[in-house]
Amino acid sequence: MDTTITKTPVNPLRQRMQHDMMMRGLGPHTQHNYIRHVRRLAAFLGRPPDTATADDLRSFQIHQHERGASASTINGAVSALRFFYMVTLKRRDLARSLIATRRPHRMREVLSVEEAARLLEAAPGIKYKAALGVAYGAGLRVSEVAHLKVDDIDSSRMLIRVEQGKGGRDRNAMLSPQLLELLRMWWREGKRRGVMFPHGWLFPGRSYTDPISSRQLHRAVQEAAEVAGIKKRVSPHTLRHSFATHLLEQDVDIRVIQVLLGHAKIDTTAIYTKVSTRTIHAVTGPLDRLMALMEGKERTASPPG
Repeated sequence: MDTTITKTPVNPLRQRMQHDMMMRGLGPHTQHNYIRHVRRLAAFLGRPPDTATADDLRSFQIHQHERGASASTINGAVSALRFFYMVTLKRRDLARSLIATRRPHRMREVLSVEEAARLLEAAPGIKYKAALGVAYGAGLRVSEVAHLKVDDIDSSRMLIRVEQGKGGRDRNAMLSPQLLELLRMWWREGKRRGVMFPHGWLFPGRSYTDPISSRQLHRAVQEAAEVAGIKKRVSPHTLRHSFATHLLEQDVDIRVIQVLLGHAKIDTTAIYTKVSTRTIHAVTGPLDRLMALMEGKERTASPPG
């Protein structure tokens, strides 16, 4: 008896939005998130999202705030729905009714060099130690670490090739001799386990055919921080922040750091000057200058011995 496997047809509206995103060069991660936010709106409405009114969108956003959604989640939904209504549906009136929320300005957590060493040492296994080593040693984003392939490690030029980073940009990241040795240790162990293949993922997930997930890396960092006794709120991105801050404290030019991080604008990189303790310590406070001036006057006024 023959069995016919039928695929669920893609909703024409969703397909149109996917085509719009593809034509505008949005990355796979962004496309996935945009579709997810539109589906959440449809679930909230209980009907197709192209039937929404301005009042519906207002109710949806109020619902997000009442449920305690983070600023990044709310603003991600705004970006996705603005694209959907402005580009796919040509409904600028609805796109204008979406309101982004202000993100709370929090000081970025940065590890000291000693804390970073303790965190890596406490990583749960050589695979995670190597992955977190890339995040700290090369300043990669968590998604960039997860999607590295074996071929992206260029030991002859001592570079890591990052393909399709944020904004769809390719770049080269630094590869230090210590990081290369750490990656080679993982390569040998991965080969022994039978999960490392030529041209495959550098950090395979539960199946060697899939890359490690960002969630797995987040869990590994939090577990390592707990073992290492680090009380700061840490994530894989904390290692990237620490990479940039430590380079700045070593007097590396901020424009070089901008290139290494893959920032499109220098203003984004300049944020790290606010968390660099060396930058703060290099400033002479006005009280210190005043006291030095007063001490100088006292020495001048006193008679010679």
